[in-house]
Amino acid sequence: MTAASGIEGAIQMLEGRWKLVILFHLFGGNTLRFSDLERAIPAVSQKMLSQQLRQLEQDGIVARTVHAQVPPKVEYHLTDWGQSLCPALDELLAWAERRPMPEREEDPSKT
Repeated sequence: MTAASGIEGAIQMLEGRWKLVILFHLFGGNTLRFSDLERAIPAVSQKMLSQQLRQLEQDGIVARTVHAQVPPKVEYHLTDWGQSLCPALDELLAWAERRPMPEREEDPSKT
């Protein structure tokens, strides 16, 4: 297995417009109901949130707990393996914050 194919597999688990946002809301041991995630990410549709959570659950990153009550109560939290992703994503965020700003070319008409 090459590093390129390894990273491809990792990216496939995390690709999707909302997956990283969902993960950041669940980091730190947070357990959130579906409605809590909807409120925390107002731009996501119910269908897309449900899809992304289902994929994260299938990949073993998020765990889903269904409480037998009326109305049904469903909660989501990170698995231990999912929580172990936190330092890597924190580093990715720090890397993005260190992005050098491109120097602007001076407009010759203003000189």
